[in-house]
Amino acid sequence: MDKMDNDMNIDVGEKIRNLRKIKKLSIANLSENTGLSIGLISQIERNKVVPSIKAMWKIAKGLDVNIGYFFEEDTDKDVIVRKSDRKRIQTNDATKVYELLMPDLVDKNLELLLITLKGETKKNKGLVNHEGEECGYIIKGKMKLIFDAKEYILEEGDSFYFKSNVNHVYENYNKDEECVLICAMTPPSF
Repeated sequence: MDKMDNDMNIDVGEKIRNLRKIKKLSIANLSENTGLSIGLISQIERNKVVPSIKAMWKIAKGLDVNIGYFFEEDTDKDVIVRKSDRKRIQTNDATKVYELLMPDLVDKNLELLLITLKGETKKNKGLVNHEGEECGYIIKGKMKLIFDAKEYILEEGDSFYFKSNVNHVYENYNKDEECVLICAMTPPSF
């Protein structure tokens, strides 16, 4: 193996397979989108065949990405999220701010959020429920957790866990102080 092979640890086949699955396409779908045979795509994904530039261009177009996507090396940005780079999730309730503590939610089974409950949070007309589990830790302030028609007051240092298929909502307890918490949800709900 020469030095270049040691420095390049990019698995193009795996990147193609992962992106195809994220986009919920079968190999047959990708074959239709690209004009490449099912067998060739399968061999490329398993790194049995080195694709030509023309084949890579067709695959990139079929997966709606730039061809360079497949040759980018993984970097710290795929692992580290700097405070200044957090993604905010917009909702119709400005009293609740959600910041993603992960690079993204693509192909993830877990969602980790920093939630800030500002002033008087609006009580939802209907409590929410969804598939999965949630747990959280109160960093600052107090919050009210309404869970299955019961109300719990949580303070700094308290934590919670529940199955998300039960009706629930988070509210700020003190209108004059923000409540900040970290919450993990699985599967991701945003």
